[in-house]
Amino acid sequence: MTAGNADGTGVAVVEGRFVVTHADEASAVLKDIDRGGVHTLGDNPGVDPEEVIEGTLEPEPPMAVTYRIAEIEARRQLSIDESPEPPTRQERRLAAEQGVGEVTRRERAGTGELHILTVPEEETEAAIEDVLTDEATLARAARIGVGRVEVRSEPGVVSVRYMP
Repeated sequence: MTAGNADGTGVAVVEGRFVVTHADEASAVLKDIDRGGVHTLGDNPGVDPEEVIEGTLEPEPPMAVTYRIAEIEARRQLSIDESPEPPTRQERRLAAEQGVGEVTRRERAGTGELHILTVPEEETEAAIEDVLTDEATLARAARIGVGRVEVRSEPGVVSVRYMP
């Protein structure tokens, strides 16, 4: 939900869920996981990369080009890791049933999702790196409501497990 700012700048207060995509001592960048907007904070109020913030952002006066966190309703840390474990039998079976370049998505029992990517064997490591560094992986984990993303692989198969 957004509302116009009372200072007449036309820049809106933004309420929602955000994932911290970058943070250093001086500033932070938050991505709105529901609407896709990107908001730069004028300072870092103690947020860390891969953290999910539910709350309200307000534009900072006088120019309203950066934001500040006005309210935090909830916050949690995400983790994204590569596992030494290989894909499960089910994941390998699903990969075998699809062509190279295809993705199969399945709901997990309880909370979460499973994404199986079939890639050329020589591109497996690059695909893993893409998943581990892609902001979309963080946004998807935040949207699903999970706390952990685990990436398993073997040549030609990448399993992305979104788990509580």
